[in-house]
Amino acid sequence: MPLITPPPPTLLHGASLFLDFDGTLVRIADRPGDIRVEHRLLALLEELGSKLDGRLTVVSGRASADVLAWLHPLRLAVAGSHGLERPGMPMSRPPAFDEGLQHLRQVEARHPGVLVEEKPTGAALHFRQAPEAEDECRTAAEHAAALAGLQVQPGKMVFELKPASGDKGTAVRDIMNEPHHAGRRPIFIGDDLTDEHGFAMARGLGGAGILVGEERTTAAIYRLADVPAVHDWLEGATETLS
Repeated sequence: MPLITPPPPTLLHGASLFLDFDGTLVRIADRPGDIRVEHRLLALLEELGSKLDGRLTVVSGRASADVLAWLHPLRLAVAGSHGLERPGMPMSRPPAFDEGLQHLRQVEARHPGVLVEEKPTGAALHFRQAPEAEDECRTAAEHAAALAGLQVQPGKMVFELKPASGDKGTAVRDIMNEPHHAGRRPIFIGDDLTDEHGFAMARGLGGAGILVGEERTTAAIYRLADVPAVHDWLEGATETLS
């Protein structure tokens, strides 16, 4: 069934909003540190968070501290490391993580375009600048994950190593159980395969997912074309909120 484009501007009425970061709020860059955060986005998120009475959470594969640094000086709720990194949640990497990390570093050394990104609960192996290394990266990620007792989560030109104990969907569920979100509908906007857990949970809790990018098989029921379209839609939706 074709996805509706765009979602209705009134979708955020009575909602709690969950936003992915890379590919949703900012354009994906070749390297995680090369993204650009527009001033327009900061002003928009500030106004939107105020009108939603704080019911806005950025749910990112990045570490929470990294997201907060990019969005400074805003003080937003952030669930980093695919939702596993939240206030009050213990963070640790398995004892065997360093051994698994060595396998990722070996691939990085063999392919100049491959990048290892360490995170509080795991790591990411990026191959956007070395697409020919995809199979080798997959093998290395699977081997490293097996050594460390982690799970491999494929994404856009990346293999994530993360604990199997949670994902963006469980983060949405847990946050929606907080008193501040009682009686609200979760709306999740994201672009990657890692966001599908968030789409499915939002829909299961009476809300909806919004896919950013080209159509694909998805748990989302709405779609926006790209990052600028997300900004435009959020601006329009913000104007409808009292």
